[in-house]
Amino acid sequence: MHPNAELIQRFYAAFARRDSAGMNACYASDIEFHDPVFQRLRGDDARRMWRMLCARAKDLNVVASGIEADELAGRAHWVATYTFGATGNRVENRIDASFVFEDGKIVQHHDRFDLYRWARQALGLKGLLLGWLPPVQAALRKQAAQGLRAFKD
Repeated sequence: MHPNAELIQRFYAAFARRDSAGMNACYASDIEFHDPVFQRLRGDDARRMWRMLCARAKDLNVVASGIEADELAGRAHWVATYTFGATGNRVENRIDASFVFEDGKIVQHHDRFDLYRWARQALGLKGLLLGWLPPVQAALRKQAAQGLRAFKD
């Protein structure tokens, strides 16, 4: 197995343990992270996001599969199952991740998932009826950004 594939495995094994320090040790100092909610985070903001998510996760289950990597890039599929705190609804989020590596660290991490699917699960009827609307998705992003700014670890 390529060392960068092992790096991805370490990242998700740490996430499964809710070990944000272990996750962030896999990142370069200038990491760039993208996903449909947080969109673009760099450096300390990306690391703080993982600290926040791990700290708030009470019943998180993370399973990674399909891990592949070479010298420059890698990918994985992962599933996060948890209770969304704001509503108490159970969520199973299926995510495809891509990575770029430099000097044995992750320098870019891009997660892709269906935000509408997530909203239907997390928000229930409101998500089903309105979760596909751009203003609702923008509100989810704004709320997540506010939560990240307010998070003190």
